[in-house]
Amino acid sequence: TPGCTKEACDFRDSLEGLKAAGYAVVGISPDPVTAQATFSSRHGLPFPLLSDADHAVMEAWGVWGEKKNYGKVYTGVIRSTVVVAPDGTVTLAQYNVRATGHVKRLRAALGVD
Repeated sequence: TPGCTKEACDFRDSLEGLKAAGYAVVGISPDPVTAQATFSSRHGLPFPLLSDADHAVMEAWGVWGEKKNYGKVYTGVIRSTVVVAPDGTVTLAQYNVRATGHVKRLRAALGVD
């Protein structure tokens, strides 16, 4: 979607600052690996995109569920960011984020300039 593209490219453009602060970026979606590879190549994404076709990981993290769009209710990916510490604990979770400006707001929350 345009939102996915915007967010992925914002993470791409902010990756060096995030890496310098000790963060790694990984994307996950229900899309097949081949579609993710095409998307990643088209947009020059320097971080991995993982396929979760059966939604098991997204359900476990609470990012697959009911959504509303233009009055229609359906099940899908809830645009979210989860920050995980090296010991596996969640240090920050943001759900239902808006693609535009999300990475900038995330960087502020993490204290990454």
